[in-house]
Amino acid sequence: MFDNLKNMAGIMGQAKEMKQKMEAVQESLSSKTVSAESGAGAVTVIMNGKFEVMDIKMDPVMIVTLAGEGVDADQQMIQDLIVAACRGAHVKAQQLVQDEMAQVTGGLNLPGLDQMFK
Repeated sequence: MFDNLKNMAGIMGQAKEMKQKMEAVQESLSSKTVSAESGAGAVTVIMNGKFEVMDIKMDPVMIVTLAGEGVDADQQMIQDLIVAACRGAHVKAQQLVQDEMAQVTGGLNLPGLDQMFK
């Protein structure tokens, strides 16, 4: 009976330690960034590990080449480039979160763990 209590105490201690590590990872994700581009570099989006867009850069030469300029500019093309770069950055940020959490869990796949950071 006492062995069971010792085991339970050990499990609770491990859970507390894992929670602290996960909180540290969550905090560090705000300072880690990924980037993705679209339109051969026309638009670049930088996103952090908390899925926050930190910056959007646009190459004016590439934008003009792809979408035109002035009143004739293809606004939909520019919007599509921004959306595509955001989606690419989001995928990379998801992978970053998975990689960081795998270090905490030792590669153990815990369902729903990735949802904690959205």
